[in-house]
Amino acid sequence: MAKNQKIDFPIQKEETEWKKELDPMSYHILREKGTERPFTGQYYLNKDTGIYECKACGNEIFHSSAKYDSGCGWPSFTEPIKPEAVVVQMDYSHFMIREEILCAQCGGHLGHRFPDGPRDRGGIRYCINSASMDFKKPDQ
Repeated sequence: MAKNQKIDFPIQKEETEWKKELDPMSYHILREKGTERPFTGQYYLNKDTGIYECKACGNEIFHSSAKYDSGCGWPSFTEPIKPEAVVVQMDYSHFMIREEILCAQCGGHLGHRFPDGPRDRGGIRYCINSASMDFKKPDQ
């Protein structure tokens, strides 16, 4: 695959602003490309109906109907709410080759995409950090 290109995301802020707006764990994940420990995230076992949004900017990322239990320890989804909700780029960190998932509005790191999802639902698994998202029920 081609080398990642610099992307100018619609929402731009100084890191000091992000640090003020986000809790420390969310900042670490969204802005420093960190991760939470498996099986610890707030939304790992969430089965409620609603929309998962980027915690940094409110961009709608996933609908609960795309969520499933992959057993990996992080919330897993088969597809974003719409293809343009996320940006996929290659991640070569930690001696691995993975597809990183970023919020298309603010560039926040959400997680990674893998080709081991349910075959009957496209075969893709979006493995996402709970701390990178907020969850909104339909009545909110």
